[in-house]
This record gives sequence, C-alpha cells and structure tokens, in this order.
Amino acid sequence: MWYIYCISLQVFNIFLLISGHLKASIEILVARIEQKGRRRCKPGYKADDYTKRKDYFGMKAKINLWIVLFFLTAVSPLHAEESVSWEQCTSEAKRAHPDLSTALALLQQAEADKQVTGGSRLPQLSLSVSSIENGTSGLGSSVLSSYALSAQQLLYDGGKTSNQIASNTEVINAAQYNYDAVSANVRFALRSAFTQLLKAQDLVGLASEIAERRQNNVRLISLRYQGGREHIGSLRQAEADLAQAQFEVSQAKRGLVLAQTILASALGRDMHQPLRVQGALKVSDLTERKPDLAWLAKNHPLFQQLDTKSKAARFDLDASRSAFSPQLYLTSSVGRGTYDRLPTDAANWSAGVTVSVPIYEGGSGRARVAKASAVLSQQNALEKSGYLLLYNALEQSWKSFQDARQLVLVQNKQLLAASERSKIANAQYSNGLVTFNDWVIIENNLVNAKKNYLNAEADMLLAEAQWIQSKGGALEGQ
Repeated sequence: MWYIYCISLQVFNIFLLISGHLKASIEILVARIEQKGRRRCKPGYKADDYTKRKDYFGMKAKINLWIVLFFLTAVSPLHAEESVSWEQCTSEAKRAHPDLSTALALLQQAEADKQVTGGSRLPQLSLSVSSIENGTSGLGSSVLSSYALSAQQLLYDGGKTSNQIASNTEVINAAQYNYDAVSANVRFALRSAFTQLLKAQDLVGLASEIAERRQNNVRLISLRYQGGREHIGSLRQAEADLAQAQFEVSQAKRGLVLAQTILASALGRDMHQPLRVQGALKVSDLTERKPDLAWLAKNHPLFQQLDTKSKAARFDLDASRSAFSPQLYLTSSVGRGTYDRLPTDAANWSAGVTVSVPIYEGGSGRARVAKASAVLSQQNALEKSGYLLLYNALEQSWKSFQDARQLVLVQNKQLLAASERSKIANAQYSNGLVTFNDWVIIENNLVNAKKNYLNAEADMLLAEAQWIQSKGGALEGQ
C-alpha cells in the first residue's frame, strides 16, 4: 500500500542520516587512533607494524558500523507507526472483526436449518442389503441374501411442514437483522476508539504546548523573583504548575498507547502495533432538523429482528396445531431375495398410500400448542418493549448530539476570549499592572479553555457515533 511505501522511504532516509553520522564518528575515532599511534611510536617501531595496526582498527570500526546498521534495519520497522484513515478502519473491521464472524455464522446456521426442514417435502429414498446364514447342527446351513429400495413421499400433513419452513425463513431474516445490529455495535466501538486515538494524538501536542508555556512562565517569574519584584510563593506556584504540566505530558503519552491498543482491538487485530489515525475532530452529520424518531425506531435492525421473531413464533404456533392433522404418505418399494445362490429370484415390489392419524399422545400435543402460544405472547411483548427502548434511546442520543454540537461553539468562544485575555494579561504583568494572583488565574483559564475545547470536540464525535448507532447505522455506508 502507498502509506507503507512512504513509511519505508522515511525509515530508509533516517537510516542514511544515521549511517552518515556513524561513519563520520568512526572516521574521527580512527584518526584519533592514528594520531595516538604516531605519538606512541618508539624509535624501533616499524612503519609496517603501524600500518597493520591502523588497518586493524579501521576494519574493526567498519564491522561495528555494519552491525549497528543491520540492527537498526531489523528493529526499527517493528516500532514504525501505521497511519490509517476511517475508511481503512471500516474496511478492515468488516473483514476481521470476530463479532461479525459470529453473526455471520448464526445466519449460516439459520439457512442450514431451513434446508433441513425443507428436506422433508422431498422424496425419501433408502436402500437396504442383507445377507444372513442360517443352519442346524448336523443338517447343514442356508444363506438368505436380499436387497430392497424403498421410497416415501409426503403428500399432506395439515400444513405443518409449510409453517415450519415459513418460520425458518423468518429466523433467517432475524439472523440478518442481527448481523446488521452487530455491525452497528462494531461501528460504534470502532468510531469511539478512532475518536479517542484522534483526541489522544491532539492531547499529546496540547500537553506539550502547555508544558512549554509553563516553562516560560517559570523563567519569567524566576527573573522577577531575582530582581525582587516577586516573592518565593509565586515562584513555587509556577514550579508546581510546571510539574503538573509535565505530568500531564507523560499521562497523555501513556493514554496515546492505550488508545492505540483499543483501536487495534476494535479492528479485530491479534497483534497490536503503534497506530496513527488520519482525520479531524469534525462531524459528518450536519442535520439540524429533528427526524421522525418513530420511523427510525421501526426501521432499526433490533426492532426488525424482534418483529421477525414474532412472525416466526406465529408460524410455529400454526405448525404445532397442525400436529393434530392426519399425515398422508405415498410409499413404494422394490427388491429381491434368494436362498443359497445367486442370481436372485424374481423381484418383489409394493406401492401404496399410508395414512397416519394421531389419536392420543398423553397430552403432549396440547402442551406444545400451549407453549407455542406463550412464546408468541412473549415475542409480541418483547417487540413492544424493544420499540419503546429504541425510541427513548433515539430521543436521548439526538439530545446529546445537539448538546455536544452547541457546546463546541460555546467552548470555541471561551477559548478565543481566554486567548485575548491572556495576551493582555501578559503585557500588563510584564509592566507590573496586575498582580501574580490575577495573572495566574487568567493563565489557568486559558489552559482549561484549551483542554475543554479539545474535550468538547471529541465528545461531539462520540455523540455523533452514538446517534448513528441509535439509528442502526452499520459499517456499510456510514
């Protein structure tokens, strides 16, 4: 892929730069060895011995150089960051996430169950072959060899098989809606991990910026303290703020590693390596008008799954009632049998109709009907309950999304105001027009405004992801 080629090219350039520095260092080292060798040459020291010694150290230095370069070449790619976009993440998750594989396996099981049930409507063929030897002590023995081919075709069972097939069809639809619901959950988890890593990347830069600002403040206050214009308490407070900022830099870097791990898991990867995401903390859904929540709830994959389960339960109830109906089969068979020898004698055949009427089963048939009726009532209640929960979730996620979008605008204004106040306060503090206590409050407000704005942008993306999940948005097309 193109980004792998770019990364490889950058790593190769770094290797060239490092090798250049190493080569220069080794040349300096060899020159120093040569200089020392000349100084230590005694009157009886031969030039050939000196040349051999110089060549020996030069060769040793070159071997060390190649060893170092080989080590860097072998190890450095293992720590290279992989840059991925949102489209690449969704494409990879669709291929590799285990939850989607599980949902797909359930769908395949439902399709296989339908084929099993539909097989009873097709002719049933069976072939039997036997060879039996009978004998009596002192009288000899005889061999009975026979074979038979039997066929049976269902003609009528009161609609039981048809209802079971219809129920299996609805189960397949439910499994498909379950796959869509799982895809929506996977998308939400993936989008959340993507957003957290995007936030972690920006937070590392922001924390470093704040730490640098705190460092400059310490230098300024230290100069004012040495000049007698500030007391020791102000300097200690500035140093404490710097220590806090340095801690937040380390914390942000650890949070970056954690966010990379979570994203790798959300992608379904077994091996975790450093990742870097491409994108900005901006939303893609710019809808401001409130949509029809009732329509969204009824078209949600979870509601559709509950609805198909209710339909399947209704077909199961009809199938259980059909168990009291007679079953009509068309049967036929053909075969041959002989004693002692082959070829066999004349063929035997039969053809006819078989009728089976259930009369008494100990009440099990009525019990199955009662159970199927209770299951249908349960599924209807779950369908209604699921609709109410989905509607409430849509209402809540829509509110949270709109609140988050508006909060970003507010925090942006707060950041602009804090930046202007900080510029003015810095000039006033340098001229002695404001006290340290007032100045440090304005500085802290600016730091907090930057953090709050970053958090608001990330929360807006998370709220958008939650809203899309509430609508049933899957990985495909989102």
